[in-house]
Amino acid sequence: MHARTRFAALALALGAPVLLTACGGDDDTGTAADIPADAGFNQADVDFASQMIPHHAQALVMVDMAEGRDISPETADLMERIEAAQAPEIEQMTGWLEDWDQPVPDLGDMSGMGSGDMSDMDHSDMDMDNMDDMTGMMSAEDMADLEAAQGSAFEQMWLSMMIEHHEGAVEMAEVEVAEGEYDEAVALAEEIIEAQEAEIAEMEALLEG
Repeated sequence: MHARTRFAALALALGAPVLLTACGGDDDTGTAADIPADAGFNQADVDFASQMIPHHAQALVMVDMAEGRDISPETADLMERIEAAQAPEIEQMTGWLEDWDQPVPDLGDMSGMGSGDMSDMDHSDMDMDNMDDMTGMMSAEDMADLEAAQGSAFEQMWLSMMIEHHEGAVEMAEVEVAEGEYDEAVALAEEIIEAQEAEIAEMEALLEG
């Protein structure tokens, strides 16, 4: 399944409306339910899942943008690994929020931000200010610049942007490790730190090569 088709199916499975309006901040995913003292999770866990879901989703959109382009085998392999890791993690974190009776972020029509579709996007429907507030998230302008890049410039820009994106995810995961209570969420955060720090080093080497 192509990334765009797979992502659209995922959005439908999560019940996501076709608007990108709930991607960051405590007030953007609806009204959070009160957390009982003995719930086994805390606000840090909720924030981690609520923010990492759209963060991962944007990474999948960036991978989708590479479809049909001339990409080096090394970068293409990295893209496949990012997609294979982060799509299931979105589903996992969504399941937690549902189990906790907490609002699930609106993934929006991020499937439409893939290759060839950027010019047709109605960015007026997108709360990009909230997206910008999330660590490592690319702005609408960043994504448009990436979509417009041609040839080797696309791959170089993609690697640079994904390094920044990964650095943001690592920062978010470090907060969860320090402050989270839900064991599975803390474990996922630790996995994200390990995997994405390794991928950052890999991407830096690709840029230098």
